[in-house]
Amino acid sequence: MPAHDFHIASDSASETRPIYASPVRVWTLLLLVFFAVHFIALFSPALLDDADSTHANAAQHIVTSGNWVTLYVDGIRYLEKPPLPYWLAAIDYRIFGYNVFATHLPMTLGVLACAVLAWFWTRHAYGDRAGFYAALAILTSLGVFLFTRFFIPESLLTFFLALSLYGFLTGLEDHKSARFYIAYASLAIAVLAKGLIAPVFFVAAVVPYLLITGEWRRWRQMRLITGLLLFLAIAAPWHILCALQNPDHGNPHGNIPSPGHVHGFLYFYFINEHVLRFLGLRYPHDYNKQPWFAYWFGLLVWLFPWSLFLPAAIVRVWRNRQIFISDLRYNSTNTIEFLDPRQTAQAASSLAARLRFRARTGLLLGLFAAFILIFFAISTNQEYYTWPAWFAILILISGSLGMIEEAPEGDPRWINASSRWLTSMHAAFAVIGVAAALALTWGLWASRHLPFVPDIGTLLAHRAVGGYSLATSHFFDLTGPSFAALRLPAAIAAVTLLLGPLTAWVLRRRGHGLEATTSVAFTAAVFLIAAHIAFERFQPMLSSEAMANTINAIASTSGNRHYQLIIYGDQSDGSSVIFYTHHQALLAHGSKNYFEPRPASPGHSAEQTFGSSMIWGSDYPDAPHIFLADPQLLAMWGQGSRIFLFVPGEFHDHVEQIMAANGKKLYKLQELSDKTLYTDHPL
Repeated sequence: MPAHDFHIASDSASETRPIYASPVRVWTLLLLVFFAVHFIALFSPALLDDADSTHANAAQHIVTSGNWVTLYVDGIRYLEKPPLPYWLAAIDYRIFGYNVFATHLPMTLGVLACAVLAWFWTRHAYGDRAGFYAALAILTSLGVFLFTRFFIPESLLTFFLALSLYGFLTGLEDHKSARFYIAYASLAIAVLAKGLIAPVFFVAAVVPYLLITGEWRRWRQMRLITGLLLFLAIAAPWHILCALQNPDHGNPHGNIPSPGHVHGFLYFYFINEHVLRFLGLRYPHDYNKQPWFAYWFGLLVWLFPWSLFLPAAIVRVWRNRQIFISDLRYNSTNTIEFLDPRQTAQAASSLAARLRFRARTGLLLGLFAAFILIFFAISTNQEYYTWPAWFAILILISGSLGMIEEAPEGDPRWINASSRWLTSMHAAFAVIGVAAALALTWGLWASRHLPFVPDIGTLLAHRAVGGYSLATSHFFDLTGPSFAALRLPAAIAAVTLLLGPLTAWVLRRRGHGLEATTSVAFTAAVFLIAAHIAFERFQPMLSSEAMANTINAIASTSGNRHYQLIIYGDQSDGSSVIFYTHHQALLAHGSKNYFEPRPASPGHSAEQTFGSSMIWGSDYPDAPHIFLADPQLLAMWGQGSRIFLFVPGEFHDHVEQIMAANGKKLYKLQELSDKTLYTDHPL
């Protein structure tokens, strides 16, 4: 008889839950990890320029204007995003004030919600140990941590989309209509979090699942009509109101807006932001697609360290493929054949239901993850777009890992093969950890005489790997001198990577599976704490809060309360200045005109063009005139009230040249990394 998933301790007739699986003890430990890794990281660094503060500005406008329908950034309509994340941040601002904690709290709570759901789902399907691993994996995966450092809705999307799948699956299993309504409501909320990809991903997983299992015959029990009405009742009102507030003014020039003639919300949001984005035809073309290797290899990085266990999970699934397929049948008879004959009929029935739910969980989540990965391999993408697939993959890895560790009997070929993979991956992790620890130790030794420089941005190489289009591009800018600013996190990481993986490998070799896996998770947790400390050191480079504080301090004095803020470039270049000053900015040098050339600068030719999230909203007839050309900036400079000019590094030389050529005086107030703050009047 081939080995299969029935040979596990948690499925035996004399099933007992081990002490470690007590929900109170489990969640005491998990909440400690959550607070140490995620919650503490809510307070620093300050909001980052670009998407982080741009989205925060949209939420801030909700509070100051009272308009909860149309998002605005710097006075311009911001139509490309659904509203849920901004609503939540706006509520936080009412409670906690305008700060980074309030901004990122919804996303961090989304991570905790994903961990809770992963625990419930995996525990139901695979048992207590696997449920513990699944929640721990959500809290300690590299990608989950990294992509909650700025304001993006992926954690919220993942939770509500996963909850809709769980409601659907448990509704089929338990024959309860309420579960289906939870699925429809959650799916509608997911639409408000991220857009139409939510129902696309849901349908792409559910329809093949129903066809494979034959459950499509039960379509009447799925409450399709009333469920669709519930879905529309939640998801449709905002879309309708936003379409009414942002009508179509017509556009005779196709996709390219012209003053007073612009497509409205319906075209821009549904066609431009969904269909054309997928096809690579979105206007403006301000997005990219990762290289094939980076996309697929990145998946292993974002799931690290839990991707270490992926080979063992694949081996287990392959060895059990025939049993897995048989368990997908609605009326499985094979299940009863392998049960302990000493079990009561009730216990046998309960076990059969669990085994079928396990197999169906594997199928549904496998289809879900596969479609998302293929979808974004074809479409334009960023590293974090595949976040919902991470949830599914981590559950499948945790389920397989828990069952491998708990299997007390069965075909030795299966158990030994899976165990060998686990031990091998632990050995590889130990080698990687020791190598990384030695590299960090060498860096610490080499930089021991270098002074600590608070502004790490002045020490980076600015290699522009990937044109800074990837969220992790600045990692490649590190230099030897910049390492001196990272001594503390480097030391913590070195000790952690030296001891943690080696400890886990020794425990695995001695047969202590739970302790070995937990050691890997705790290694990752401490490493992420060190990573957050390192991330804080990049604040002067990634955020302009310090410059906003300078402006606020000067503006608080008499005679400077009425000032003009100007950002030379796109609003995203200095979006944190707008947020922390609560002041609308004028944008110099054509953020509005997509086809206006940039001035020549290191890494950019004079012929390059650039896009902006401001283009569409700026062409509405009632849009404020916040865009300046160089002659307009020169005409304003030194006239009237004080001007604060924020200049990113790439425009620094150009601004100084045009000012000098026209006899205009620049007074430098502050320099931060490659950014400079000027004013037109001496203090």
